[in-house]
Amino acid sequence: MYNPIRRLSFYSVLIVILLVTLAPANNALAQTSGYDWLQWNGNPQHSGNNTQETLINTANIKTLKQIYQVTLPAVVDGAPVYLRAVKTPTGVRDLLFVTTRVGHIMALDAATGLLVWMQKHTNDSCAINKDLATNGSCYTSSIPAIDPNLQYIYSYGLDGFVHKHQVGDGVEITSGGWPQVVTLKPWVERAATALSIATAKSGISYLYVTKDGYNIPYPNDPGDYQGHVTIINLGDGTQKVFNVVCSNLSVHLAEKPKRPACNQESSGIWGRGGVVYNPDTDKIYVTTGLGRFSPGNYAWSDSVLAFKPDGTGLYRGPIDSYTPTDYRELIDKNQSLGSSAPLILPVPATSKIKNLAVQIGQDRKLRLINMDDLSGKGKPGYVGGEVGEVETLPYDANIDDSPALWVDPDDNSAWVYMPTYDGISGFQLTFDSDGMPKLNLMWKNTNPCKTPLVANDIIYCAGFKNIWAFDPLDGKWLWGDYPIGDIHWQTPIVVNGVLYITDEAKILHAYALLQSF
Repeated sequence: MYNPIRRLSFYSVLIVILLVTLAPANNALAQTSGYDWLQWNGNPQHSGNNTQETLINTANIKTLKQIYQVTLPAVVDGAPVYLRAVKTPTGVRDLLFVTTRVGHIMALDAATGLLVWMQKHTNDSCAINKDLATNGSCYTSSIPAIDPNLQYIYSYGLDGFVHKHQVGDGVEITSGGWPQVVTLKPWVERAATALSIATAKSGISYLYVTKDGYNIPYPNDPGDYQGHVTIINLGDGTQKVFNVVCSNLSVHLAEKPKRPACNQESSGIWGRGGVVYNPDTDKIYVTTGLGRFSPGNYAWSDSVLAFKPDGTGLYRGPIDSYTPTDYRELIDKNQSLGSSAPLILPVPATSKIKNLAVQIGQDRKLRLINMDDLSGKGKPGYVGGEVGEVETLPYDANIDDSPALWVDPDDNSAWVYMPTYDGISGFQLTFDSDGMPKLNLMWKNTNPCKTPLVANDIIYCAGFKNIWAFDPLDGKWLWGDYPIGDIHWQTPIVVNGVLYITDEAKILHAYALLQSF
């Protein structure tokens, strides 16, 4: 049975009782103060840089204590999203929303962790590549996203659809094209990335859902998957599909021998950031995984691809692309470029590149790319085009997580933090006299980490039953807690003075400054 107050300490129980007692007052205050966290890493850029947080700082972080642990019905292999002052059947509450690995969408009271509502979009009959004994059941590491109108939450289900629910009571919307199909073969195609929402310069908001295959790494992964992104217009419910291979077929592909199908296989979009939106270029960007790169044959693997916000491009392909010159070597070494999405970097007025990003692949290379002209050729389909020097992470560990951004308030320089199983490192972005960019390794530590978050000038990351906080300038330890459960792709969020993280033990952990209560 679902037990929402399992494993709580005596003091944590007292705090939860106080929070439940004071919930109406706290939630009334939340209507006029604080902020929301509507999608993974806080914004359509997925920067992982929370500049709204003010309550937890370097002076008080050592007083951060666990206020509750809540046992969930299944593992949440991602991160929560957060919405303040939601009208629910039991009163006005601040809510956390999570998607579980088996397809639940849940709303939890952020102050207590207690369940407010839950809907199931599970699929017990779904076996990976239709082979339960060998490959196991289908699963997802997707992360939900909240509509800009704050009325709806979107979540991926193992039935192959994205579902739309009212935030307050979980009632599903079943009109206007909802639920929206995002794959015709959920037993082959996995939803590994966060759902993304962006509002384009046109004023139209879009929901982005990406797909890849279950059995990574390539080329040992059987299955008729091609990898694709589904772009859903939240205004009218229409959608567009871009397939990484067979990009000439702008439809959801069926499994052969059914039609429509593709005669090519593999590739996908699996980096945690999924789709990122740059408001300055008014384009979306995705990074694709291992597979075939042959633009003449409509195959766009191992590349950063750019599109208009509605998913349109050029010549049945992207509007722009970047592909490293050594893409064949990446395939031979099983080192996907698509282990992360592009991280947008702020630049000074003196920079020659006005819209800059870093792309980090499994080969541990940090490639700086020009988001206005990815290949340097003014059109898609070319190789090369990175700007400045290509740096390398100071670890040999495999890369399957995403970087985070921080802007130093003292000099406005941009920093990039990249986690690995061997530790986390910090790079500072600088520019030479000609205005060309360079990333410089400034520090590294040996704390194994997954995707980090920066909030109010503090780096948070979790790994191997630990949650840590570090100084962004030198990587020195500021705070930590042990033990939590193992960490796969779970990442922390910090919202309105509370740190939340899930783990492989099906636990949601919450930490706060005790003097706040």
